[in-house]
Amino acid sequence: MTAAKLHIKAGLPPVSVYSPYDGSLVGSVDTTDASEIGELLATARRGAELSRNLPRHQRASVLESAAHIIERRRDAFAETIVREAGKTIVQARKEVLRCVNTLKLSAEEAKRNAGEIVPFDAYVGSEQRQGWFTREPLGIITAITPYNDPLNLVAHKLGPAIAGGNAVLLKPSNLTPFSAIKLVDELREAGLPHEVITVAHGDRELVTAMISAREVRMVSFTGGFATGEAITRSAGLKKLAMELGGNAPVIVMNDCDFDKAVEGCVSGAFWAAGQNCVGAQRILVQAELYDRFRDAFVAATKKLKAGDPLQEETDVGPMISKQVAERTEAAVNEAIEEGARLLCGHRREGSLYHPTVLEGTPLTCRLWHEEVFAPVVMLAPFDTLDEAIEMANDLDYSLHAGIFTKDLNVALEAANRIEAGGVMINDSSDYRFDAMPFGGFKYGSMGREGVRFAYEDMTQPKVICINRG
Repeated sequence: MTAAKLHIKAGLPPVSVYSPYDGSLVGSVDTTDASEIGELLATARRGAELSRNLPRHQRASVLESAAHIIERRRDAFAETIVREAGKTIVQARKEVLRCVNTLKLSAEEAKRNAGEIVPFDAYVGSEQRQGWFTREPLGIITAITPYNDPLNLVAHKLGPAIAGGNAVLLKPSNLTPFSAIKLVDELREAGLPHEVITVAHGDRELVTAMISAREVRMVSFTGGFATGEAITRSAGLKKLAMELGGNAPVIVMNDCDFDKAVEGCVSGAFWAAGQNCVGAQRILVQAELYDRFRDAFVAATKKLKAGDPLQEETDVGPMISKQVAERTEAAVNEAIEEGARLLCGHRREGSLYHPTVLEGTPLTCRLWHEEVFAPVVMLAPFDTLDEAIEMANDLDYSLHAGIFTKDLNVALEAANRIEAGGVMINDSSDYRFDAMPFGGFKYGSMGREGVRFAYEDMTQPKVICINRG
């Protein structure tokens, strides 16, 4: 793995990265001290000037070429994801292909979303004026990315930023830096000037310096609520785009396609070992169907194989660390002590936490209200759609939700009333297409990802008006 060039302070210890599955050393990256923020910004200033002056066709060419390079080297990228993040090899391959698509979408955005004509003559007294607005880069963007999608979530920040002519200070997760480094290397191989992206690894002090610098015009962050709140307190006057997690409900109606609902909910709950911000965490099943659905769901869950993520037959790999798996185990123990009934799973082997299904979880329980970010799902019955929607909305933050039903009127009513950034009809909550707008609802909702929408957040309109009078 080729590391991007970093600013290194003598004596600062490197960050070691270990396999979540077996604890073997994947590699290490040099760290940057917060005191060196001036050097990082100097590089980013040069990058911003280079980036804004790249013709749109050249930005698009870089992104398109990088996509093709990654597609050719997809096996190496997938192996990197497995080794550092613990995703199964099957899931890692899909993430690589999503990254390729994200970069291709970004290339198209660079070419098409340049601005619009402004109809000045629509206003009395402006008949002799005509003009347009363009979309101009913000300048320097700080991007902070998590461990659960260590390649594609980085692409979702870098692709639109490059398309818009910006420079990026990139801080990937210390747990999974190598996928990001490889992506940056391929962008540079495709022709992107080195200064356009500056990669830095380090501690909380470094992150604070990267987000609070006055020259940084936007912070794009994906991660937890506590960190998001800390960023808002430190950032100062700049744009903020944050994806802060969720606790997705999926409603299963009596008239659903039963097999499709079971399959979709199992996949939605346990994909990526549940380390998925739109993963199904609360599955609400209409009372008449509840017992049948519960039995089929538990039976399907028990068939999932947890183990070595490099094995093709593995369905559920490890969590990101033993410590995280232990916290999940403790949270489930707490729920059981408060009255939840264990249906299957709740077995930990190091960082492996076997898919776990609960029912009867008290609605006052922490596990019901907080994002678990683990292979844990809770089942609950309901009688009416009104009751299901009330339960679905019983949180002050939300990302996605899902509903399975054959009744279009019911589906559309639910979609209208559920408070979420996206409602998936006859799909689990975890469906996502990289071109669609993606982000939170209610508390913590700040901006949208999805290439076009991130691109527009990462650019600013400039109006040109000509007075012919």
